[in-house]
Amino acid sequence: MQHIDWIILAGTLVFIVTYGVYKTRGSKNVQDYIRGGNEARWWTVGLSVMATQASAITFLSTPGQAFHDGMGFVQFYFGLPIAMIIICMVFIPIYYRLEVYTAYEYLESRFDLKTRTLTAFLFLVQRGLAAGITIFAPAIILSAVLGWNLTTLNIIIGILVTIYTVSGGTKAVNVTQKQQMAVIFFGMVVALILIIQYLPEEITFTKALEIAGASGKLDILDFSFDLENRYTFWSGMIGGTFLALSYFGTDQSQVQRYLSGKSVRQSQLGLIFNGLLKVPMQFFILLVGVMVFVFYQFNYSPLNFNPAATNAVANSELSSEYEQLQSELELIQDQKQQKTLQYANAGNFREGDRDTFKNELIQLNESEIQVRQEATELISKANPLVETNDKDYVFIHFILNNLPRGLIGLLLAVILSAAMSSTASELNALASTTMIDLYKRNVGEKSQEHYVRMSKLFTMIWGLIAIAVASIADLFDNLIQLVNIIGSLFYGNVLGIFLLAFFISYVKSNATFIAALITQAIIFVLYFQDVMPYLWLNLAGCLLVIAIAILLQSFLPKHSPKVIKE
Repeated sequence: MQHIDWIILAGTLVFIVTYGVYKTRGSKNVQDYIRGGNEARWWTVGLSVMATQASAITFLSTPGQAFHDGMGFVQFYFGLPIAMIIICMVFIPIYYRLEVYTAYEYLESRFDLKTRTLTAFLFLVQRGLAAGITIFAPAIILSAVLGWNLTTLNIIIGILVTIYTVSGGTKAVNVTQKQQMAVIFFGMVVALILIIQYLPEEITFTKALEIAGASGKLDILDFSFDLENRYTFWSGMIGGTFLALSYFGTDQSQVQRYLSGKSVRQSQLGLIFNGLLKVPMQFFILLVGVMVFVFYQFNYSPLNFNPAATNAVANSELSSEYEQLQSELELIQDQKQQKTLQYANAGNFREGDRDTFKNELIQLNESEIQVRQEATELISKANPLVETNDKDYVFIHFILNNLPRGLIGLLLAVILSAAMSSTASELNALASTTMIDLYKRNVGEKSQEHYVRMSKLFTMIWGLIAIAVASIADLFDNLIQLVNIIGSLFYGNVLGIFLLAFFISYVKSNATFIAALITQAIIFVLYFQDVMPYLWLNLAGCLLVIAIAILLQSFLPKHSPKVIKE
């Protein structure tokens, strides 16, 4: 990185933090601090909801996911627009009518305190873990750039994002996320334009898509019912709808975004805006990853995109074997470049040659995968502790090694801005839930100033917890999948509780509470026994808690203790 990159990166982040603190200073009551004074217009709500979900993981992991596995991941988001419509029709009117600060307040008026506390606790566990992962993701980036210790970077990033979140609460999150989304959209568009310009002169955008298609990277729709396949049309439409319903309808990090809307209509318009824009945005980000794949059909790539993995084996007695594999990879890449050009210009050859070139490309891709697997085995032998999964390093490797000066800083600012926006929302929601559902509900009435002080204290505490989680995090299979897996372990259960509350009035608190505990245990067993892809856990959890609660209610007393509403 050059001086101009550091200036752009630091300037962008300092501006966002300073602007957020300045614009939102002086919150004096809970209404201002947690619900932002209910001043947000629909575009602010929509961008804030989108920025909360679009963490650094989205812009770090999604291109790498597309690079390795193609565009099929976009099916994950197919159920989101359906969920937005349901939430606008059912969830938002209820939340506004009851004037709640958190989604879980409603559950006490419908059931009882223990059910409210349980769902709040489930949210705090899964969102606390996810907040740590959203800090860990950008720490990987700067670790690769600077060679700094990951734990040190986790602490720096965590403290940076906590500053303005503590200062301004929900309003600070909403205000800064508009600037962050502007940086994000601009940076990703610039990246795509540059990638296309870096391709050989005769490779147009249309031909680049044809090349990607020949390697299976444009296989978007999968209508199979194969449970071994994580991403299909049906898992996205069904499992994805239930995940989105749970996330946007019951997760406080999202509920708090649209509860800050100026009115029910403004909040509804904000969610519809998010529903219309989210799938195209994810499609675009995946397309960037596919174009990075096409770029590397004409340029050399390393055996492993993680610099730490490469250094581990290079400094071991296995270095000569690794260098031999690198030479094999370069030979394959030379052949791929030739065959890729032939395939792109197949119109100049005899009829039938195009299919021949395509089959040869597929064989070369398989050979490349095999060489990379052998390299992974060598890395693991050299250092079993080093991370061999390199999906999350693909895009950052391209940025650091190919973009011109200045734009490197811009793209790093994109990823860090996304990390800050998502983490700020999570810390804000974690603190609000802790203060409203646990502290205020059990401590009793205090002054507004006291509640604001406690909200700030809880924000700092959750910031420290997120930093601790980030310090022990692992790349797992892929960061964006890890966050969604964590959510899927809890979301279906919580959604089922809310659906019971909304639509099945004869089911009472004790049946719901016991059913939720049983369901959570079953979901953990289903996941760790690898019974089904994680997206289906959302549907399973939702249906299980509803079915078990209905069954239990038939054996439990028909009456329920009177609930005292606040």
